[in-house]
Amino acid sequence: MKSFSSTATLLSLTAFFLVAVVSAFPFDDINLPFDYYSLSCPKLEEIVHNKMEEWVKKDYTLAPALMRLHFHDCVVRGCDASILLDHEGSEKSAKASKTLRGFEVIEDIKREVERVCPRTVSCADILTVAARDATLAVGGPFWMVPYGRKDGTVSYAKEADQLVPTGHEVVTDLLELFQSKGLNVLDLVVLSGAHTIGRTTCESMQYRLYNYNGTRKSDSRLDHLYLNYLERKCRWASEYVDLDAVTPKKFDVQYYKNLQKGMGLLLTDQLLYSDPRTAPIVTALATQSDVFENLFAASMVKLGNIQDYLSVDGEVRLSCASVNSPGY
Repeated sequence: MKSFSSTATLLSLTAFFLVAVVSAFPFDDINLPFDYYSLSCPKLEEIVHNKMEEWVKKDYTLAPALMRLHFHDCVVRGCDASILLDHEGSEKSAKASKTLRGFEVIEDIKREVERVCPRTVSCADILTVAARDATLAVGGPFWMVPYGRKDGTVSYAKEADQLVPTGHEVVTDLLELFQSKGLNVLDLVVLSGAHTIGRTTCESMQYRLYNYNGTRKSDSRLDHLYLNYLERKCRWASEYVDLDAVTPKKFDVQYYKNLQKGMGLLLTDQLLYSDPRTAPIVTALATQSDVFENLFAASMVKLGNIQDYLSVDGEVRLSCASVNSPGY
């Protein structure tokens, strides 16, 4: 496949992206203010920042885990913390949620916030700003978080299994999901760049290595040296493998360079470099680190603004794992 390698093409794409950085921030459409807690809980961001530094220092893998937790929350019923509800049949119990982590971090932050600002800050807002500070903790960009989300009271495993990508989808499937949430093709490629950090279980990609009968499968999209590495690494489904084999602990554009080399771990990642709607963006971002960081910040704001529920149906939970008692 031909790549967009000419200077002229890269310059024009860069100019497009710089304009997109501004237009991607939906300031005109935001119905959530940045100063929502300026009087009621002015120490919110300080609390979250300190807690995130504390947790990530102990285990850096919690940073990408919280970014993923935020994404899972927002694509199902909007950013309403429904993923945090822990009851039979909730999103947390879905097959798509099996490897999600970081719930204890959000509960820890919530307890401290409740101590300082009781009955004020929603779990949805805490998860959103925690995802921002998780990104910062691994060298990613900063962005301002608008606040005022309410916590939902409904959570269904079947909705998570229907909506959350599994890694087996084609680009069209992903685009349709993103567009249904008010996101576009640029957001898809940019937010996929979160896979520059973190890991997944080998179970999520073994189908690229083996047929159903256990015989080896030859996936021509995989670099042969990378394929050999994965076959050694992923003999067991429970093993973990880095999403970025080159710089797994660094938030950078290596993810896009990997796609160009046939080193996209998940098929949904690798297909971004073969689809004509997404391949030019991958090519440009592979050499545009500053643009990627600015666009990532913009797309995360858009992700955090997804609201599929009516605010009148929401609440501020006392515990992120359960809805409030009747009469609260």
